[in-house]
Amino acid sequence: MGGELLTASLTRLRDALAGVRLPLELPGSEATLARTRADVAQLDDYVLPRLARLDAPLLAVIGGSTGAGKSTLVNSLLGRVVTTPGVIRPTTRSPVLVHHPDDAAWFGSDAILPGLARSAGAATDARTLQLVAEPTLPRGLAVLDAPDVDSVVAENRALATQLLGAADLWLFVTTAARYADAVPWDYLRAAAARHAVVAVVLDRVPPAAMDEVPVHLGQMMGQRGLGRSPLFAVPETEMDADGLLPDAAVAPIRDWLGSLAADAVSRNEVVQQTLAGAIGSIVAQAPAVAQAVTDQVVSLETLRSDAESSFAEAVRSVAVQSADGTLLRGEVLARWQDFVGTGEFFRAVEQKIGWLRDRLVAIVKGEPAHAEDVKLAVESGMEVLIREEGEAAARRVDSAWQAHPAGRQVLASAGADDLSRSSSDYPAAVSRAIREWQGDVLDLVASEGAAKKSTARFWALGVNGVGVALMIFVFSQTGGLVGAEIGVAGGTAVLAQRVLEAVFGEDAVRRLAKRAKADLDARVEALMAVELSRYLDVLDAVDVRPEQAGEVLAAAQEAGDARLEPRELE
Repeated sequence: MGGELLTASLTRLRDALAGVRLPLELPGSEATLARTRADVAQLDDYVLPRLARLDAPLLAVIGGSTGAGKSTLVNSLLGRVVTTPGVIRPTTRSPVLVHHPDDAAWFGSDAILPGLARSAGAATDARTLQLVAEPTLPRGLAVLDAPDVDSVVAENRALATQLLGAADLWLFVTTAARYADAVPWDYLRAAAARHAVVAVVLDRVPPAAMDEVPVHLGQMMGQRGLGRSPLFAVPETEMDADGLLPDAAVAPIRDWLGSLAADAVSRNEVVQQTLAGAIGSIVAQAPAVAQAVTDQVVSLETLRSDAESSFAEAVRSVAVQSADGTLLRGEVLARWQDFVGTGEFFRAVEQKIGWLRDRLVAIVKGEPAHAEDVKLAVESGMEVLIREEGEAAARRVDSAWQAHPAGRQVLASAGADDLSRSSSDYPAAVSRAIREWQGDVLDLVASEGAAKKSTARFWALGVNGVGVALMIFVFSQTGGLVGAEIGVAGGTAVLAQRVLEAVFGEDAVRRLAKRAKADLDARVEALMAVELSRYLDVLDAVDVRPEQAGEVLAAAQEAGDARLEPRELE
């Protein structure tokens, strides 16, 4: 178990776990991240240092509830006061590690519990480890008095968890009055789950309850996977002037600890069991960590898909409505009818299309002012359509994200940018895009008209006149008009086609319309892409790294394979 391969694989697993980020508050992600951080701490504080120094003294951490008598027990085991019980709670003091003087080198450096500073005297800094050399303590054994696991001070609870995770052996202290409390049992269940070596001390047991309470606690331990763990009952008794328990009350505990320290085989069995359990637990947790990363990635992909599909729908809807006759209504229709002189134009169509081709210039009422009116009406109609579709897309994204826990968090992170509606720059961008499209349409017909023999017809209508006719034709290519619209808007669309064919010819008209429509669709798509980028930017800002799932699984697999190799602790 102490081989270089295992150490190297666990180091890689440690680095992979330390890099895990779960910024989205999904169900269970907070608990998984806390467990991951605890696993990294245990690798740093215990697993890797212990693998590097398998012959280091056995570290027994004394943990338990507030007021359970941990410090009193440590002092009584040693026969003198080395750690001060907290009289006023909650107290903040440094954890105390007692060791044999010959073992000082093991604990003076940061090889064990590297995250804690060292001190030779008492301190009020919870991150400072007070070292006490005690010659009566057997060589090969160290005892650490940890903070309360249920302290109201969060720093104390976190340190207690860290120190218990760094222990070869837990000596868990509770009392006859509080042995069924939930918090201590949360720790004990965690210890049982990773097969840590645990002994339980039941303190302050009334003499009349000695035949009942320890038996009940033993039953609870058996039901929770700790049936093979030693249980020591310390009777409620008077303490001496130094606050020490009678030697007879703690002698069984001292003897048990001493026997472990004195026997190399027993000591190694403790280390091997706890170390193997810690590694196994960390490796077993890796798939849950990887799944949590994957859940984050999937959530972001879902939100991204919601945004992309919403704006893709806006692009599609504008593309359809700008070709199915939707725009040939209201102001656009009225201005076009003014331009072509609808009644006279209709009579001409009914009489003879050929005559229309020859006499087009005489029929069309193509004053420049009327053509400009059509152009402005088209601009206004397109602007309303594109703005409404952009707003609808923003509302769809907001609705979809509000329904997702990650989406709500991402929306909240957007700050002043209100993602429930289009951006403040969107209306101006839409207007600019439409004007630029119209300008390109006019340039297109001007270029095409200059190459035609029928330039007289072209210039009689004017660039604006031919241009607006092309726009009208573009808006009616898919034949989506229904009912009465066919007779009015549909008829005017046919007129636009006839005007263009008279100037350019049928094939050229189709080609020009196709180019103009493609240009319009591309501009709309660009507008929507800018709006979509607001949503993608906030998603990209979330620090989720998809590759971490695979890295964690690969490192855990490697560590698991190395752990299965038979090894001999020295």
